[in-house]
This record gives sequence, C-alpha cells and structure tokens, in this order.
Amino acid sequence: MMLILVLSVAFAITLDLLLGDPKNKYHPTAWIGMLIGRLVPSAKSYNMQSEKLRGILLVVLITTFVAALAYFIGHAFVYLDNLNFGVISKALVLTASVLAIGVLLKTTIAIKGMQKHALQIMDSLSKNDLDEARTRLSMIVKRNTKNLDRQHILSATLESISENIVDGITGPLFYFAFFGLAGAFVYRTVNTMDSMIGYKTDLFRNLGWFGANCDKVLNFVPSRLTSMMMILASIIVGGDWRNSVQVMRRDGSKTESPNAGFPMATMAGALGVRFEKLDHYVLGDGNTEFTEKHFKTAISIMRVTSVLFAMLFTIPTIVVLSYLGWWNFA
Repeated sequence: MMLILVLSVAFAITLDLLLGDPKNKYHPTAWIGMLIGRLVPSAKSYNMQSEKLRGILLVVLITTFVAALAYFIGHAFVYLDNLNFGVISKALVLTASVLAIGVLLKTTIAIKGMQKHALQIMDSLSKNDLDEARTRLSMIVKRNTKNLDRQHILSATLESISENIVDGITGPLFYFAFFGLAGAFVYRTVNTMDSMIGYKTDLFRNLGWFGANCDKVLNFVPSRLTSMMMILASIIVGGDWRNSVQVMRRDGSKTESPNAGFPMATMAGALGVRFEKLDHYVLGDGNTEFTEKHFKTAISIMRVTSVLFAMLFTIPTIVVLSYLGWWNFA
C-alpha cells in the first residue's frame, strides 16, 4: 500500500506539470460543482436557522457521498494488491493502481491549470485589454473586478497564485497523506463549496457559512506549512527568502481569512512587492509596480513549492504512517 501511495503522488505531480487539467466534462471537481449547483436551490429557505441547518446537511451529505466513493475506489486497489498473484500479475496490479490513483489524485490539484489562467490574464494585459483581463480574473477570485486598474489586476493575479498553492495543490496533498483519495476529495469538495456559496451575501450568508468555516478549519495547518515550503522554494528560485519570512510573520494574519494571508504575505515578501486589496488589506513593503519578472518568479515558486511539499511532507508522512500501521485501518 505504501509503495502505491508514494508512486501515485509522484505520478500525479508529474502528470499535472506535464498535461494540466482535463476538459471540464471529464473532471471530477466539475462534477462535484454540478452536484452542489443542483442541490443548492432546494436547500434555500426564508428562515435563517432553517437555512443554516440545511447548509450543514448539504456539506455533510455531499462530502459523505464523495468520501465514500473515493474510499471504495482507493481500497478496491488495496484489496487487489493484497491478493496472492504471481510476480507478473502483481506488477500489473501495482501499475494499474498507481495509474488509477495517480490520475484521480491529479484531478484534485491544479498547478498547470493555475499557471494557464494567470498566463491568460497576463496576455490580456499585454494587449492592454483591461476588460478581458478583469473578466478572466473574475474566474479565479471572489472580489469584484469590474473597476480594477492594471496594477490591482496584477496584484490580484499574484495573490490568487499564492492562495491557490494551498487551495489547489498542497491542501489536497496534505489530506491525501493521511486519508488517501477520500481525504483529497473531501478537501476539494469543501473547498469547491466555499468557492461557490461561501460568500457573506444575502443569498449565501446562511446557506454557505458552515462550508466556509469547514474550509477555514481544513486550511489552518496546510496554509502555514505551505508558507514554510514557499520560503524554501524562494531560496531555490532566487527570491528574497529572508524578506518572505519577515513579511509572513508580520502580515500573515492581516487578511479577513485566518489562512489566506500566510501564503500571500510569504509570496509578497519573496517578490519584494506589496499586495493590496482595496479597503481590505496591504501585505508587504515593496511597491505595486509589478513586472513580468515578478510573475515568472511567482509561477516558479508555485511549481517548486508543489514538488517540495510532496517530497518533504506528503511522501514522508505516508511512509511514517505506513510503518505505524495507519494504512491497515485508514
């Protein structure tokens, strides 16, 4: 089991870096989003307490369904691995298990996908098409992008890259280390619910509050651990790692989210820039004149952090837990 999980992590990271995301109609996260979208209207209520309760049930039902499905898929391969096959058959089962689990794990992470979205925004800005850049930015951030100028669009893009390192990469890898596919998919489900209905608006304030708070709890440790990996990545790619440590310590808790500020502040420090969300926060000491070099360095930090997190946390955790017998029960 340990070998399957370790090889699956390596395969998933490699597959994502090389190929990126499949089309939406083949993507499990898109299916989860469709399921959430179909159930949300029936969960709405004119009574605040009733709507909050329905929001709790929505999270519990969807995550239970996803967890059960992912658990049984993952353990079907464990069952096959424990059967007494010959050497050749055993190798075939191992290969099939790594391919299947690796592909499914890959669908919960988005390294190249985030890079692609960011490149599209940068392409719009290179053509001085601010309206297109704002539209593309609105697909990856929650804030209102309608009136953002060029520099605030760049800031929001770099902030999104920073935050996505946790939401779209290290978060799933963190929970995969402890709970396999079920952990990665439950994290991705909660994160998707937060991005869809975790808004403090009249429409979603009650229905989405539980999902939003679950997301905060699940991200508490991964966000801080990721910041440490980002500092190591900054050393490797030539960022200002000393400044990233300083800014992370000082500004990490300045955002409304108890978690998002840590990777964003770490990135701001490493790039030597200042991230600013109007009327909300300012992270870092540099200026807001962003260049293509800042963008390329941010992408490099994201990619290197992903590999470091898998190598220094996910895989070692799987190995240790395997020797402790955890995977006999998980």
